[in-house]
Amino acid sequence: MDIQPYTSTETLAVGRPWLMSTLGIEANETVTLDLTQFDENLHWTEASKYQPERKLKSGIPLGKLSSSGLFAPYNAVSNEVQTLTVTGGPTGGTFTITWNGQTTASIPYNATAAQVQTALEGLSNIAPGDVVVTGNAGGPWTLTWGGAQLGENVAAPTTTEAFTGGTSPDITIATTTAGGAAATADGSDVFAGFLFTEVSFYPGSTKAAAPLMVHGQIDPSKLPVAFDPTDVPDGSNTNFVYKRA
Repeated sequence: MDIQPYTSTETLAVGRPWLMSTLGIEANETVTLDLTQFDENLHWTEASKYQPERKLKSGIPLGKLSSSGLFAPYNAVSNEVQTLTVTGGPTGGTFTITWNGQTTASIPYNATAAQVQTALEGLSNIAPGDVVVTGNAGGPWTLTWGGAQLGENVAAPTTTEAFTGGTSPDITIATTTAGGAAATADGSDVFAGFLFTEVSFYPGSTKAAAPLMVHGQIDPSKLPVAFDPTDVPDGSNTNFVYKRA
C-alpha cells in the first residue's frame, strides 16, 4: 500500500472577521492611540476579575488628531440624534410613531427603550441597526440613527397619542444632533485606516501603541463600528477595496 502525506494550508484572520483578504497587511504602520477618545461597548470591552485588561476591538476606523498627532475614532460626519419626551403626566394609554410614511404598532405610554426600538424595527423601512433607542421607561427616549442612515440628515418622526390621565399629555420631538453635518476639523474627520488587531490596555491608561492598516480589502458590514465609504471626505486614505454585504 502506497501512503502519501497530505498537506493543507489554512490562513486565519483571528479577531478580524471584517478582513476580506490579507492584501496589504505588510503596509501596516505603528501608531499611538488616544485612549480617552474611545467609548466603552462601542470601541472596547471592560476588564473582568480574571482579565484585568480592557480590549479595543479590531477594525475600528481611525483618524489622526491634528493637535496631538495621536489617533482616535474616525468621525467625518455626525449621526442624527432625536429625542421623544412625554409631557403632561399620562397614567395610561398608548402612542404610535410614524416615520417616512410607515406607522408602528401601538406602544405603551410607559414603554421601555427596548420596546420603542422593537416597534421601530417592525417597520419595513427600518432594519436592525438603523436606529438605537436609549432612555428610561416612560421616556425621554433618545433615537440615535446609524446603519443605512449613517451620517444622514434623517427625517424627524411624528407621533399619534391615545393617552389617558394627566394634563393635556403629549409627546414632543426634538433633534438634538443634526445628521450629515461635518465633524469638527480636528483631524478625526480625515480617514487614516483601520485598527488592525485587538489592543489590550489597563484601566487608567491614556495611550497605547497599535498597528494601523492602511491598505487592504475589508467588509464594512462586519466592522465593529458603522462605516460608510461614501462618507469619506476628499484627502482621506483611498488604499482600500470595499465589499458591500
